[in-house]
Amino acid sequence: MAGYSLFLKPSIEKDLKHLPKPILSKIWQRMEALSEESLPRQSTKLAGAESLYRPRVGDYHVIYAVDHQAKHVIVHYVRHRRDAYRAL
Repeated sequence: MAGYSLFLKPSIEKDLKHLPKPILSKIWQRMEALSEESLPRQSTKLAGAESLYRPRVGDYHVIYAVDHQAKHVIVHYVRHRRDAYRAL
């Protein structure tokens, strides 16, 4: 599943600027890894959502969708796990 393009929604900038720096680098690494492997073992499919997945990075979740035909990974949110599903 290599060769996926990574797209970030505009809301990601707002989500990332409030994160602590140590976790921010781990989140960037996880998001970049999604372009190599769009559905890693750590990603869980969200119940009730057609194509949304979430890997956990510390206390944070990266909510993203995969378009296999266009080979795109679209990151929608990066939120603390207690707030991750309020906007869905």
